[in-house]
Order: sequence, then structure tokens, then C-alpha cells
Amino acid sequence: MTASDRPRTGRRLADLTWMEAADLLGDDLPVLLPVGAAAKAHGPHLPLGTDRMVVEAVAERLLAMLPVLVAPTVGIGFYPAFVDYPGSQHVEADTFQALMIDLVEGYLRHGAERIVVLNNGVSTEAPLRLAAHTILQRHGVRIVIADLPRLGTACDGLWTAQAGGHADERETSLLLAIAPGLVRLDRLADTVQPEAEDDVTLAHLRRPVRLTPEERPGGSLNRSGATGDATAATAEKGEKLLAAIVADIAGDLQTLWPNL
Repeated sequence: MTASDRPRTGRRLADLTWMEAADLLGDDLPVLLPVGAAAKAHGPHLPLGTDRMVVEAVAERLLAMLPVLVAPTVGIGFYPAFVDYPGSQHVEADTFQALMIDLVEGYLRHGAERIVVLNNGVSTEAPLRLAAHTILQRHGVRIVIADLPRLGTACDGLWTAQAGGHADERETSLLLAIAPGLVRLDRLADTVQPEAEDDVTLAHLRRPVRLTPEERPGGSLNRSGATGDATAATAEKGEKLLAAIVADIAGDLQTLWPNL
């Protein structure tokens, strides 16, 4: 049976043997490369792994709809605003950019021709575009980048609170739809408490105590790690937003590659 005769079904690369992966990577299937922080502060109510869980939920739904290969999630990235929140992980922009170039070049070397980065971050956008430009220069391959925070605009009318951009009603609703047991419902109100003008920064609270507090570029968002009112978040809103994000990506991919 030739590649063109085989049923075109998607798979998770991590579930395959290397021989199975070699066969499918040469079958013109798009490789979805999820990027979402495995450990990044999301306020007092959401777990550190929120970004990873959301981007993996999107990838799973796309896998159910389209013949794609889902690569393992890149859980480390450029997140300078979160360096002072305990448990949050961060690498410098050039490190993240180099990592993404290496990963993409590996898939190209193994036969992939279509690469789609599912980016569930904001600070990661610029390094990803620089990495994509490098790949285009070196290999003549144009990477598709889907920035999840910018998608799902069909749901903009759902939000009752002004968008805060991080751990807000939108993001909290997504996690209520994906992993409701991990949302600390008793802490939602903490996302709207005003910051005191004389409040110390997390940089000053780190241990061990230093005589001269270390300042880091980017600084802290605030003491709670959230920038938006999450009290109106619901699982129903999250499910609608998740479906809208997936529909946006699937529609664009099928427009770009009609034979998908």
C-alpha cells in the first residue's frame, strides 16, 4: 500500500515507534507543535500548568478532526514577567528561539513538510516569529503559527468583565471546561482585589533575604499573579471558547491545505 492509498488519520507522535513515525512524517501530514508553559503562575486560583493543559486540549480536538501528527508539548519558554513567582519556569528569549529552531529542523530532517506551532503564550510570540524567519531562510519552509490568545474572537461577547489578559474570566473559563477540579473556586475573588500602592514586590519577598533586592527585567505582574476579574468564569463559556479556537485553527489549516 502506498502512502497515497493509506487512510489519513492523525496520531500522537509520542505513541508511535520511530519506524511508525518515519512512515507518517513522510506522508505530508502536518505536525502540530504545542507550546504552553508547564509551570507558570496563573493567579491564586489556577494551577501552574494552565497553559500546557489548554494547548494540549486544543491539540487533542484538532487531532480528532484532522489528519495531523501531534508532537510533544514544549513546556519551557520565554516568560519574563513570571520569574519571581515560585514554581514558574523561564528561559531567555534566545534560548527559547534556539530550542524551537532545533526542534523544527529535526522534524524537517525526518521528512515533515508542514509545521504548525500552537502557541499558548504572549511573550513567546516574538521569539517564535524570529525562529520561523530563520527556518524560512535556511530551508525555504514557512511555519504556521497559531497564537491561541488571539483566537476565538467569536466569543468576545461572552465576557462580562473587562479582559485582563492573564488568569482572567477567559482563561479561567477555559480551565473550568478542561480541568474543573484544579480551579480553586474559593480564590476567584482574590483576582479582583486592588493592589496597595505601597505593596512590596515579589522580588523583595524572595528567600533567602538579600540586603540589596535583586531586580529582574520584566518585573512582577502583581502580588496575585492575575490581571483580570475571574469571578464570572464558567465552564460553559470555556467550552464555547475552546470550540471557537479549534474552529479558527481548523478552518485556516483547511484553507491553507485543501487536501487536508
